[in-house]
Amino acid sequence: MATTEPPRSISKRLEAWGKSSFAPTGLATLVTALHFRPLQVRPMLFVPILLFSSYANLQGFKIDSAGITAAASGTYALLAMRRRPGAFMNRFSIRGIVRGSAVGIGAINAVAGGWVYATGNREREKEERRDNPRWVE
Repeated sequence: MATTEPPRSISKRLEAWGKSSFAPTGLATLVTALHFRPLQVRPMLFVPILLFSSYANLQGFKIDSAGITAAASGTYALLAMRRRPGAFMNRFSIRGIVRGSAVGIGAINAVAGGWVYATGNREREKEERRDNPRWVE
């Protein structure tokens, strides 16, 4: 007989998404796929910010990384939603689906990162970094 996992609350799911290093990296990948060819400089400025956020997360600064991710993802999502889509059928092309995914992930990152940044415990995070150092010789 298989055991089922108990349902997790919304706040626990938001916290898990906001503390994940995958979320900013996934959005950076989608932004690169959309705006690298032909090169669009302004949207591509978000990619290094998101990758730095992922790096900071992996170094143990999860709360600060969540704040950076929330700011960059939310800004990208707002700017991407301002663009006018072409014809109705362009929304259902591969590019349209990737664009919709990028906007959706950006919005989710903004909410989850904002939640983690607002409710994070910096003292506990500092102790965790001290107890589990990343770069030890």
